[in-house]
Amino acid sequence: MVDARDRALMTRALFLAERGRGTTTPNPIVGAVVVTPAGVVVGQGAHLVAGGPHAEVVALDAAGARARGATLYCTLEPCCHVGRTGPCVERIVAARIARVVVATRDPNPRVAGQGIAYLTSHGVEVTEDVCLEKATRLNAPFFTWVTESRPFVLLKAAVSADGLVGRQDRRVFLTGPRANQFFQQQRAEIDAIAVGAGTVLVDDPLLTARDVYRARPLTRVLFDWRGRIPATARVFSTLPAGPVIMVQSADADPARAAELEARGVLVHRARERRLRPVLDWLASREIVSLLVEGGPGLHAACRDEGLIDRVQYVVTPEVLGEGVPSVAFTRPHVEGMRWPSVKVLGRDALIEFDVHRTH
Repeated sequence: MVDARDRALMTRALFLAERGRGTTTPNPIVGAVVVTPAGVVVGQGAHLVAGGPHAEVVALDAAGARARGATLYCTLEPCCHVGRTGPCVERIVAARIARVVVATRDPNPRVAGQGIAYLTSHGVEVTEDVCLEKATRLNAPFFTWVTESRPFVLLKAAVSADGLVGRQDRRVFLTGPRANQFFQQQRAEIDAIAVGAGTVLVDDPLLTARDVYRARPLTRVLFDWRGRIPATARVFSTLPAGPVIMVQSADADPARAAELEARGVLVHRARERRLRPVLDWLASREIVSLLVEGGPGLHAACRDEGLIDRVQYVVTPEVLGEGVPSVAFTRPHVEGMRWPSVKVLGRDALIEFDVHRTH
């Protein structure tokens, strides 16, 4: 039976899991806590890097002999297969854990309830779905990558007070320092950033994570079907920060593609101008989360193909007067939008909501 203590200790495990955000790809982020029957926390930990020890193992190692008869709280179903590390369920049983409390099952077909079945078959009591909603949101990118074989798509747009996202002819800065800091931190955590050719031609962005620590290379994806982006674009000078992928139509100018490839850019030639096959290919390269920053054309394409998982609107006080309008998201295009949350970022307001589909 689930009580307030179970929820409080799972909340602690969820907090620990956040230590691995941005560093565990393609693995999920997981936290674990070991608690004695007397309610004493004797071990805790998080999965911090792919190939490193899982959260359960870290917590059990810390607990040592005190794990015998204890309860293990884990934000994700313990694994039961051999991957980069051994199966956690065997360690749990060997430690004589009496009860395991799980926030959510692992949708990975190699687990998918089999970890829980292993534990119960070895006499371990299992309680499921404690803080289920929080745990599911915590690993939404991993769940999407596993179940849909594509990256989790986070769409971000900064909008002026008069509903515009930019100018046609020059770069404009809409967000203030607080919002800029927030989104640079987000860049430190996601796997890849995507923009369209128009954004590169007008803004000439670097697309790097600045003034924050990023533990691994950041992939930049440029959707440039016609091959319009010149080799002088600033993003091509940032290859030490991570791969740059140019997505072009198969009939785009091969000479320009060859020039970019000679500089170290990976050119992906798509057979058709659809996003889904490209996202599937990115997923095969262990891109689990994709931040789509602009522009409106790419946003609309994501909407029309039903590929948006989370939306971030930044409403700013700037007034542009004229320029590029933001993309409208209506229910025929985005099914069942979850009630949004609002966060104040200095002078700007971040409106964020998840998108839930019926398919």
